[in-house]
Amino acid sequence: MLKQRIITAIWLIPLVLGAIFWLPTEYFSWALIPVFLIAAKEWGQIIDKRCQITQWSFTVTIGVLLVALNIFVPADELWFKGHLHPVYLSVILIGAMWWAISFLLVLSFPKSSAMWQKSHMFKSMFGQLTLIPCFAALIALKGLSSEAAPYYGGTLVFLVMIVVWATDSGAYFAGKALGKHKLMPNVSPAKTIEGLLGGLATSMIVVFGIMTASPEQELGLVVVVTLFVALVSAVGDLSESMFKRVADIKDSGTILPGHGGILDRIDSLTAALPVFTLIYIAFWM
Repeated sequence: MLKQRIITAIWLIPLVLGAIFWLPTEYFSWALIPVFLIAAKEWGQIIDKRCQITQWSFTVTIGVLLVALNIFVPADELWFKGHLHPVYLSVILIGAMWWAISFLLVLSFPKSSAMWQKSHMFKSMFGQLTLIPCFAALIALKGLSSEAAPYYGGTLVFLVMIVVWATDSGAYFAGKALGKHKLMPNVSPAKTIEGLLGGLATSMIVVFGIMTASPEQELGLVVVVTLFVALVSAVGDLSESMFKRVADIKDSGTILPGHGGILDRIDSLTAALPVFTLIYIAFWM
């Protein structure tokens, strides 16, 4: 399994980095749609893993919404005088509110599942709230690139990814080596408190990198934001685990050998990206 994960990462990471740094935002926004359609198809299994019609119906719905977003708010019109287009800002705000609700659903699981586990409507709505704000946040951050700073937006997207990857990796290895106390056994039996703390500690490597590259940043703010984004990413991971547990699904897909599906790889990012985007707008714009 570890060998497969490494092989997949070797070809996947350069592809991702090439897209976020060198693909113009207007092309990036369209290139993302097939990726999110695969994630939507995987979420369709959470809605009803036995019904292909339901899965494809949800996928088409996500596709139509993302295409509409790209058409009605072109990537080159996202930002004007330091302000994000109100449609995108609204979508990202709704996404952040969803993650606050999702956190409560995770905390109260399995009692909370009585409300939604048999409802296609609720699970479809949860999928839209998970995927669409993540897409909007990705495009919004990427759109901060300019002729004067062509890699700035890509750097912000990469920064969030690095925080998530560092947190996930630290949690995995700390959990393997030190994990004794279950974090939320009803949601994800493999996750431990020690793993979470290890992940948060590992995220501080990102803080060191930021302060080394950009020492003018306020250290306290960078530490708080990094820790908060790392915690939010853990909520995204736990949320998907909760939905997969109810649907009796181990991996969302098999498209990425050793990693599962697209949804398995972006679950933490679906929460971290909208929240980071709002924090960035509030403190750095």
